[in-house]
Amino acid sequence: MSIPQSGGGPIEHHDQLAEYLASGCKPKDQWRIGTEHEKFGYCRDTLAPLPYDGPRSIKAVLEGMAQRFGWTPVLEGDHIIGLTKDGANVSLEPGGQLELSGAPLETIHQTCDEVNDHLRDVREVADRLGVEFIGLGAAPIWRHEDMPLMPKGRYKLMDGYMQSVGTMGTTMMRRTCTVQVNLDFGSEADMVQKMRVALALQPVATALFANSPFLDGKPNGHKSWRARVWRDLDPARTGMLPFAFEDGFGFEAWVQYVLDVPMYFVYRDGKYINALGQSFRDFLKGQLPALPGEMPTLSDWADHLTTVFPEARVKKYIEMRGADGGPWRRLCALSAFWVGLMYDQSALDAAWDLVKGWDGETRDALRVAASVDGLQAVVGKIRMHDLAREAVAMSEAGLKARARPGAGGLITDETHFLNALKDSVETGRVPADELLEHFNGDWAGDLTRIYDSYRY
Repeated sequence: MSIPQSGGGPIEHHDQLAEYLASGCKPKDQWRIGTEHEKFGYCRDTLAPLPYDGPRSIKAVLEGMAQRFGWTPVLEGDHIIGLTKDGANVSLEPGGQLELSGAPLETIHQTCDEVNDHLRDVREVADRLGVEFIGLGAAPIWRHEDMPLMPKGRYKLMDGYMQSVGTMGTTMMRRTCTVQVNLDFGSEADMVQKMRVALALQPVATALFANSPFLDGKPNGHKSWRARVWRDLDPARTGMLPFAFEDGFGFEAWVQYVLDVPMYFVYRDGKYINALGQSFRDFLKGQLPALPGEMPTLSDWADHLTTVFPEARVKKYIEMRGADGGPWRRLCALSAFWVGLMYDQSALDAAWDLVKGWDGETRDALRVAASVDGLQAVVGKIRMHDLAREAVAMSEAGLKARARPGAGGLITDETHFLNALKDSVETGRVPADELLEHFNGDWAGDLTRIYDSYRY
């Protein structure tokens, strides 16, 4: 989750809220790719999740990264809670999941190099500590009480509040991991088209990247338990956003949606002030109970934008949020999938033609079915396997049209990053299917085998 944002000074009129979002509009030659991925750390010998502090801990990993590879520590009070370097940052999710938020880069070749460099550096530090990391959508064995809450004020506030607004918020915080890609838009109209395609096709990403079929040491009945968790977290700030498909959707409509989402906090002088359940609309009037008489800044608005969690999210860019964490090939494949669809206009138009006839019930049903059945999901006459085949083909066409070379020109485009997804389309199998096959086959129900087999 996000570190404190730097959005700007005082909000003096309502239009600044939409203008903040619109300031993200960029000409196409400035569009970039930002890949984020989370991973679970654990002790090599005991398979226990990493605590925050101690000789084998998240803190030790962060300090090792800073010392060996020149990252600058990010502190909250006396605690190291992240790292920054060259436009990228490493941060902590609530249960100690380690997240790379990559720098905005021009090509998938570059962003995949960044992912590989990061995983190599993490592995070097981890090896010295007797620590491993693994990419999965949900912790397969660890219980809620096994997962420590990281010492961040934001998480302490969220932890209690989550239990009052849904049944799975604390599970999301401690026991899930995701991979996402952040992409730019050129105008308000471009944002609208991309958001509609992004929301409608998130279930396809959920199905293709499904990688969380276990919880509490046994199968949970879903290919993506992470996606199931997000369906019962907090209805005020999650979901498929039917208003995004209505006439008039744009930056101001997004502002109105976010203003209706209850607040978590206000960040002041290095501390998170409890504003749980309070209204940003009241804040704009100087009537926020947490800070009576004080007016918000654009930095407060930027922070509040990070507390909505729909399947796709608008900030100064669009976040694709529907995929489980997974192996390195899939980290690069997610960027490839969405870049191919979003950064070529012909591919984007084709994707919109594919989904524009769906109603809200269909989109919601696809979201549910993807989490349960992966590529085997069926909603009415829509077969997820067929839908995924079409979407991947459109993405491939978009990447070919982009024609961004790599490896010093030896590779002509970025299409090979889709190979993992093309394999899934060909076989009908996603990572969750492979995991379940092992569990019921050569692992003989021993889920501890997952760590050695799927670690980074």
